[in-house]
Amino acid sequence: MAKKTWREKLNNGKQPAVEVLEKPYAGAGPGDRMLIPTPMQVDAYMRSIPKGEARTLQEMNKALATEAGADVSCPMCCGIFVRIASEAAHDELVEGKSESEVTPFWRMIPPKAPIRKKLTFDVGLVDRLRKAEGLPV
Repeated sequence: MAKKTWREKLNNGKQPAVEVLEKPYAGAGPGDRMLIPTPMQVDAYMRSIPKGEARTLQEMNKALATEAGADVSCPMCCGIFVRIASEAAHDELVEGKSESEVTPFWRMIPPKAPIRKKLTFDVGLVDRLRKAEGLPV
């Protein structure tokens, strides 16, 4: 079976779920309601960030949880899905789409973020796009 593309990973067809935790996980306690988001939810959140503004993973986690009526969002899923959305958007840039047509991943990737080491493309692109919007690099 061929390896899935970033776009296929982004459009995985899964639905979000809210689960009640039975034991502590990532700062959340037993009984907390945790959103297990989808890559498309994370992508939509990233697309909603206005030009010239940035958001942190923590801000996104909180916003997604609130929207879903949950206490928290799964931080591991959110981090992985930011990467998937970023990689899929980069693929679209390579294919010729403009920066205004793709998910603005650079608004979610601050300087020194651990995700930078995992990206398959040159993080210089992230810095160039952040700088163009007046964001810290």
